[in-house]
Amino acid sequence: MYIIRWFIKLITISDKLINGTVATQLTASLLAVSCITVTFCVNLTMVQDKANGTRKDFDVSPVSKRKIYLGYFLSTVANSLMVNGFAFILCLGYLFKMGWYMNIADVIWVLFDMILFVLFGSTISSIISFPLTTQGQLSAVGTIVSAGYGFICGAYMPISNFVSVLQKVLSYLPSTYATSLIKNHIHRGVFSEMERKQYPNEMIEALRDTLDCKPVFHGNVVSVNQMIGIMIGSIVLFGVIYFLVTSILEGEDKG
Repeated sequence: MYIIRWFIKLITISDKLINGTVATQLTASLLAVSCITVTFCVNLTMVQDKANGTRKDFDVSPVSKRKIYLGYFLSTVANSLMVNGFAFILCLGYLFKMGWYMNIADVIWVLFDMILFVLFGSTISSIISFPLTTQGQLSAVGTIVSAGYGFICGAYMPISNFVSVLQKVLSYLPSTYATSLIKNHIHRGVFSEMERKQYPNEMIEALRDTLDCKPVFHGNVVSVNQMIGIMIGSIVLFGVIYFLVTSILEGEDKG
């Protein structure tokens, strides 16, 4: 750390690069939280339909309950993608103003990350919203998710700043790698610019560690490809759970 501080004193970092680094961190954190919390807000329509009696109309229609719940899921995905897509456009404008270091590939990768995020959030929110039946339960879940998710995923505060015990616990949660995934892609241009200007590798690696771009599981750094695999596996797992829950607990009494 002494060497890093010594190098920093000798290096002149442009305001654009500093502002760009901060802006990418804020954007990644915003999207990491928004892609999940929005899916919960949208998917709570399932609960509202039960609370206000709208589901009774669906239940007497010649449509299977499996298709009804599939409809809830697909509408959650579609609406969440639209909302978060618009948010991403605004974030790109913010990045362009503060310090732009992304290329087309980076933007496409972030869009891919957002799709994984939304699918991940939609499967989890569908499972959690399924047993809820009242407006009070709806409000409680929405408040808990909105207030707590940003902390456990490392958006509000980097997980590297947490105590070691909490870091180990959070390393078992897919949300940790989801946030790190989008941070890696959105910060790529910033780190490339630092390397182009030949800043010390120690400083760049320390920054990567601080911003949670190199999450560790049981002492091993998790690569970007592994993070993608974790996200896809989680989506499939929770998707199967949602399918089984809606099929078994609700029953399949219509064709």
